[in-house]
Amino acid sequence: MRIATFIIDGTRKVGVVSGDGLSIQPLDLSSAQSDAGILSIIETMAGGGALPSSTGPKVKMDDVALDAPLPKPRRNLWCVGRNYHAHAKELSASVFKDNSAKTDEWPIVFTKVPECVVGPHDDVLVPAEVSTQIDYEAELAVIIGKGGRNITRAAAMEHVFGYTVVNDVTARDVQIRHGQWDLGKSFDTFCPMGPWVVTADEFDGTKTRVRCWVNGELRQDGPTENMIFDIPTLIETISHGITLYPGDVIATGTPAGVGMGMTPPRYLKPGDVVRVEIDGLGIIENKFV
Repeated sequence: MRIATFIIDGTRKVGVVSGDGLSIQPLDLSSAQSDAGILSIIETMAGGGALPSSTGPKVKMDDVALDAPLPKPRRNLWCVGRNYHAHAKELSASVFKDNSAKTDEWPIVFTKVPECVVGPHDDVLVPAEVSTQIDYEAELAVIIGKGGRNITRAAAMEHVFGYTVVNDVTARDVQIRHGQWDLGKSFDTFCPMGPWVVTADEFDGTKTRVRCWVNGELRQDGPTENMIFDIPTLIETISHGITLYPGDVIATGTPAGVGMGMTPPRYLKPGDVVRVEIDGLGIIENKFV
C-alpha cells in the first residue's frame, strides 16, 4: 500500500495511491490529523487500530500537489553516515577522517531537525550566506511503526511501518567546520521527502537500489545489499537505551557519488535539479534555488 500526503484546493489531506499511480483515495481524517500527514495513521495502527475508512471520490494525481508524507516529523530524523563502503572511501580524507578506520565497527548516527523536511517536488533553498558547498545524498528512509526500546536485531523488522525516499542535503563546509554534523544537515528545506510511504508488507528495503541524478547526469547508484550496516542493525543500534516512537524516521545512508567525493568537487548551485529514485518505492525531484 502506498499512502500519500497531498494538497488539494489549499487543504492538506492523506490518501491511498491507486495501483496505477493515477489517483488517490482520500481517507477519513480530521483536519488536525491530516495536517500531521501519515503520522496519525501510523500512531492509530500502532495502537491496534485499523486504517481509516475512505471518504469521498478518488482524486486524480494530476489535480494534487504531493507533500512530504510526514510534513513535520514528531522529532529529529535519525540519520546514518558512512553506510556504503565506496562512500566511506570517497570521503575518507574529509568528512570521515576523524572517525575510526574500521568502517564496520559502529554506525555513525546524527540527526536533522524536523523543520528541514519539504515535499518531493518542492524547491530547496541554497543558504548562500553561510555555505558554498551544497551537496546531495540520496537515501532510503525507514519509518518506524511500532515503538520500543532495546529492540533486538531479530525483532527489528516487526517495528517497521514502511519506507520513503529522502535527499539528505548537506552544507559540507558547515559540516566540516562544526565537527558535529547537525548544523550542516539541518538548514531549512534540506530534507526533501516522498513521494509517499510504501508499507513494509509491499516493499523490501533490504533489496532495492538507490540512484541519484543531477541535471540528468547519473551520480549515485547503489544497491541496499551493499550497506555496511543493514536495517535491522541500525534499528537495534539506535534503540539501545533510546525509545523509538511510531513515526520516527531513520535515513539509512547514501551510496558513493556525492559531489564532495569528486575530483574536483562538484557542488550544487542555484538552478540545479536533483532527482532521487529508489526502485519499487518512488521518485523525488527538487530544484535548488
